[in-house]
Amino acid sequence: MYEVFDHLIDQDQVVGILKEATAAAKDSTDESQAMTHAWLFTGPPGSGRSNAAMAFAAALLCPNSGCSNCNHCTTALAGTHADVELIRTEGLSIKIEEVRELIGRASWSPSVANYRVVVIEDADRLTESAANALLKAIEEPGLRTVWLLCAPTLTDVLPTIRSRTRNLILRTPSASAVAKLLESELISPSIANFAARASQGHVGRARHLASDVAARDRRTAILKLPLAISDLSSAFKAAQLLVEAAKKEAEAEASTRDDKELQNLKEAWGQQGSKLAQGGSKVVKELEKEQKSRSTRMVRDYLDRALLDIATFYRDVLLAQSGTTELSDAIINSDLEFEIQKLSATSTPEQTLRKIEAIMKTRANLARNANPLLAVEALMVSLR
Repeated sequence: MYEVFDHLIDQDQVVGILKEATAAAKDSTDESQAMTHAWLFTGPPGSGRSNAAMAFAAALLCPNSGCSNCNHCTTALAGTHADVELIRTEGLSIKIEEVRELIGRASWSPSVANYRVVVIEDADRLTESAANALLKAIEEPGLRTVWLLCAPTLTDVLPTIRSRTRNLILRTPSASAVAKLLESELISPSIANFAARASQGHVGRARHLASDVAARDRRTAILKLPLAISDLSSAFKAAQLLVEAAKKEAEAEASTRDDKELQNLKEAWGQQGSKLAQGGSKVVKELEKEQKSRSTRMVRDYLDRALLDIATFYRDVLLAQSGTTELSDAIINSDLEFEIQKLSATSTPEQTLRKIEAIMKTRANLARNANPLLAVEALMVSLR
């Protein structure tokens, strides 16, 4: 029982609440408030909020409360269960048309299990009209429908939705917990410790860094960009290198995938030469628009990760400036300890704090759809 929750790292309190809710859902005589029809999972990137939602969905559908081995568990965790509606966007937003279709499907009775579970992984990307449409569905839930929403923070969703859901806050897993997980996956202790620190508790990011030497090299190159800035010209060059790297990464990831999606769609619409069945051209244009939106988001996500990595470098500099004696054990970027010590000796804590603030401001501007190159150029000038 409850084995589906075993992969949630360092989330004991949340797991306890979900187990209690699962037990209450299985017991028809239970009159407690442990189980409710709408939940909101919040937490920083990498904390596992969507994993927690999927595990909860599996536990609700599984006859054994989440054994992780039965067909209900394996298909629910994969998002292919007949009674699981999984909304996962790779674009910039979730539009009202998608939500209306979802509400229609969510109203269906369960087909093979006791519940119909709707999981929205990026509830913070709902447009205002889509969020209002979703609110009505949550206010008038089906008897056997459970809504599981995921977002970074409470403020990322409408107050009216927040008030109608039970909020579970996931914390960032500790570096030691993430390192232990990586070691259990046969990663060497030194690489596991580095990846756990560098990822700042983001389990997926830690796995990527631990298993990909090229990813570690790219990260080191990004961290060294601000060190090469000496004047305006070098600041603009550093910005251009970072943005071009982001676009190259997004294009490499998207190109093969986009071509395959287009080919599959055209085949589904009975392509003959360059002609499609009636209505096919419109659907193809919609897919191309979605792919462009996804590519834009991928570039911004890459830049955001890069800026967070640069922020950890200045965090280490600030730590060195504080006079910490055991610096090697406390810093995140131990492979750049020489550079950290050098910069800490030639600048003040006030300057370092201003640089960290500039990085955070740039992240916020990018989230508000600022032009990536202009935003990063302004940042690099301030990091001179």
